[in-house]
Amino acid sequence: MIQSVIKILKVLNSETHPAQISLGLCFSVIVAFTPKFSLHNIVIYFLILFFRINLSAFLLGGFLFMGVGALLDPLFHRIGLALLTMPWLERLWTAFYNATMWRVENFNNTVVMGSLVSGLVLFAPLYLLFNRTILYYRKNVYAHVQKLKIVKAIKANDFYQRYQSLKDWGGLS
Repeated sequence: MIQSVIKILKVLNSETHPAQISLGLCFSVIVAFTPKFSLHNIVIYFLILFFRINLSAFLLGGFLFMGVGALLDPLFHRIGLALLTMPWLERLWTAFYNATMWRVENFNNTVVMGSLVSGLVLFAPLYLLFNRTILYYRKNVYAHVQKLKIVKAIKANDFYQRYQSLKDWGGLS
């Protein structure tokens, strides 16, 4: 638990642009909500590696949101069932199922459909929320955290000072 908090603070306090952190967290929501080795998640993994998206935020977000996704499975089932049983979408789902690529994606599973649609719908609002939260933290909370006695004690430690000097050389990050 303490390690998770430390990792969150490390990502938030880094010089990484808030948009990169927010995108990592948003993509982690989609991956955490849906089955791990589905086709759309493989595309997301490549996007994360190809673009400048914070990998630490993605991994940390995936760990945090995985439990939320498991708790929301009954809701995802209802959403997926509603989408898959809409009469006006029946021809689309039939066409998807008849194409091998879409059959591999497993869209005919109610939980997969519901979780993917939910993750995609939440992507933009969560991006804005995460971005604003990170900016607020950096502007208002970070200065107060630096004033805490425990943070001052850690920074006064000789080991921390050596770590900082190595980090400035580019050897550690």
